[in-house]
Amino acid sequence: MDKIEIYTDGAAKGNPGPGGYGVILRSGRFEKELSQGFYYTTNNRMELLAVIVGLETLKKRGNTVSIYSDSKYVVDPINKKWLDQWQKKSWSKVKNVDLWKRLLIALRDQKVTFFWIKGHNEHPENERCDKLAVMASKSPTLEDHGYLKD
Repeated sequence: MDKIEIYTDGAAKGNPGPGGYGVILRSGRFEKELSQGFYYTTNNRMELLAVIVGLETLKKRGNTVSIYSDSKYVVDPINKKWLDQWQKKSWSKVKNVDLWKRLLIALRDQKVTFFWIKGHNEHPENERCDKLAVMASKSPTLEDHGYLKD
């Protein structure tokens, strides 16, 4: 079982508009950065997608994972158990259901703890993820098909 840290951030210019996410994966001395840009999306979708992509990148199951995000939109539904209630209520009035369901799948078989960190507060990994997300949003290559369904 590995201990893994995942730092994430999302960005969108216009909200909706061009957007991107940035992720740093760290385990011991290993570190990997990920980012992608989308033509038309929202900040919240990019915040969620950053976490999902970080988790989906993990090759092994059963890891102890710490996720650091500056998005209360992402962290609070997990830590305050809102996500459980949303499922029980058949996702009534919940936006970005496609991504929340994808997150639930990505969380399976991992021991994940979410931490909220204040954004734009000189936290080195958060600042780096922000730069990755903004850079990706400036050169989008993908369509956010889930956003187009909302």
